Amino acid sequence: MLIDTVLETAVKHRASDIHFAVGLKPFIRVDGQLFELKKESPVTNKIISDFINSVLTKEQLAIMEERKGMDFVYAAADSVRIRVNVHFEKGNLGLVGRIIPATIPTMEDIDCPDILYEFIKQESGLILVTGPAGSGKSTTLAAMIRKINEERSANIITLEDPIEYLHTPKNSIIKQRELGVDMISFEEALRQALREDPNVVMVGEMRDLETISTTVTVAETGHLVLATLHTHNAPQAIDRIIDMFPPSQQGQIKMQLSLSLKCVVSQKLVPREGGGRVAIREVMVNSPAVANLIRLGKVEQIASVIETGSQQGMMSYKFAFREAEKKGWVSKATAKFYTENPFSA
Repeated sequence: MLIDTVLETAVKHRASDIHFAVGLKPFIRVDGQLFELKKESPVTNKIISDFINSVLTKEQLAIMEERKGMDFVYAAADSVRIRVNVHFEKGNLGLVGRIIPATIPTMEDIDCPDILYEFIKQESGLILVTGPAGSGKSTTLAAMIRKINEERSANIITLEDPIEYLHTPKNSIIKQRELGVDMISFEEALRQALREDPNVVMVGEMRDLETISTTVTVAETGHLVLATLHTHNAPQAIDRIIDMFPPSQQGQIKMQLSLSLKCVVSQKLVPREGGGRVAIREVMVNSPAVANLIRLGKVEQIASVIETGSQQGMMSYKFAFREAEKKGWVSKATAKFYTENPFSA
């Protein structure tokens, strides 16, 4: 299949994504830039249709037609796995694949903040990883789950859409559940998880009010919860959660967050000096000062607390980029651009 040929090329060039659009030649994304595979034939509806018909069940195909799109994981013959999104565009099929590394990275491999090593040892609370799409949130979560699996005796439940990294139980029990296959919704799966004696629960994405509410409740009731949000920074993550609730419930969620939240790690992937990309992270720790601002709804003041909270493990994007520049990870121009353009992906 053409997709396997493109995957082979993508892996060879260490690409992160592949793109199939009808009428165009395939593209791959390398270090954040798209490159056309000029030697390949243009993509047709038949190419994509033949592929999805060969890998999806009749039930999945029916769901895809109904929803006009679907996410799933495809395992190629050479053990390469990709997270696939199939969608429609001007009546044609389209496909985007995110390549999943064969090996789960360690927290050291991806330079996780020191404070995270302490928080993943705790018995309860909420750890949020935020960032725009494609910023490596799933990889950071996988690295934390790997660390917990290696160093703790815990019952770990992951709720994903779809399952990306495959974990092998070591010192822990790991149960990985996929939306549409093992669960009907994140909210319902979270409710069920509470009856299964969990220690750690990973929520692939907090997408709606019900999931957010249940996730925070699970973190409040003696469980460590790792979850993601699509926001650019920590204050925005707090705002997003609060704004999801009707005004009559916002006071309650502010109090819940102030008590259960451990930290928010926001990240973005940027060009690395010498090639590749590197994750730069902002860290907000739920210190007494931050918790008080959350309760009072003064989220706009959290940024200044992050700037001055280095002794508590906090780190602003400005400081993180300055440190990355000192280490030679990013150029001065890159650091300046992302510092001056905080919402750049």
